[in-house]
Amino acid sequence: MRTASAFFLIVLLASPAAAEEEKVLSVYNWADYIGPDTLSDFEAEYGIRINYDVFDATAVVEARLLAGSTGYDVVLQALRYSSRLMKIGAFQPLDRDQLGLWDNLDPWVLEMMAKADPGNTYGVPYMWGTTGFAYNVDRVLERMPDAPLDSAAMLFDPQIAARFADCGISLLDESTTVIPLVMLYLGYDPHSVDPRQLEQAEAVLKSVRPYIRYFSSSRMINDLPNGEVCVAMSWSGDYAQAQARAEEAGVDINLAYTVPREGTVLWFDSLVIPADAPHPGNAHLFLNFLMRPEVIAPISELTGYANANLASLPLLDPKVANDPAAYPPMADRAGWQAGLIYEPKLERQRTRAWSRVKTGL
Repeated sequence: MRTASAFFLIVLLASPAAAEEEKVLSVYNWADYIGPDTLSDFEAEYGIRINYDVFDATAVVEARLLAGSTGYDVVLQALRYSSRLMKIGAFQPLDRDQLGLWDNLDPWVLEMMAKADPGNTYGVPYMWGTTGFAYNVDRVLERMPDAPLDSAAMLFDPQIAARFADCGISLLDESTTVIPLVMLYLGYDPHSVDPRQLEQAEAVLKSVRPYIRYFSSSRMINDLPNGEVCVAMSWSGDYAQAQARAEEAGVDINLAYTVPREGTVLWFDSLVIPADAPHPGNAHLFLNFLMRPEVIAPISELTGYANANLASLPLLDPKVANDPAAYPPMADRAGWQAGLIYEPKLERQRTRAWSRVKTGL
């Protein structure tokens, strides 16, 4: 019986890179995670037609990559998920000789990502950021003038959360993001799966469960400007997108974003080439294209997220480049850790606790 890694190796060896590739590139990316002209500009310059598909759940991508034969040449994946697949040969190693703009990348981002992808062997960094909460400043201060706006107590202290139940609180719908933030709030290692500490984290979440309007990793971008929620756990940049939606709708709203003083969990998104990618040469061409400062800057401006390209900073709108929510000062980053996903047996402990919180059991 063949192992998964053996399968991927055979697929890779059966696809000679030297063969001339057809002018096609298939890309799989998060929805709303590319610039308005990125794809058309690449097609016009290189004469390569792009088949572009989008997804709204990381688990869907992981399942497709595990199954093999995706047909995609470039896939966007959260580093904490892709690190597990790297170990079984799901991706092709990057050919740095085809990535001449690699030196544009931020050494700090590369160093952080190398902890999950040693030597930055498989992933090209795309966007990165923090986990915290966004909020409607005016509605929050109306209800609690002395609200602890610098603390995760806004989400996890039931006496405080109760103050905002009428205007709505939402949490991200991801155990590997929410539980680590609760761990930090309790003073523990964010990646702890110690049974006693997990029990305490579960108790915290159950104590605020009556005040949580919903769990979602995407709704707050619309619901925060629409007034459906006033405090929303989110990733950095989400509040900027929410603000942009409000401006488009002519809504005057004052939004802000906080990285809790108790700590945060960093996230990094990377672009990888599946082991069975039919057009790896075109994939490298596209990845190098995205390393151009003038190409990646509009993507950051659209999403509100920090990109990993230092050379792009002078080209960014100052509203993004100078926003500490997007680009936290280096002094603030000390001690921050990237998100981590364990092998299934360990990870199951967090997912079960999360399921009990959501279902109220």
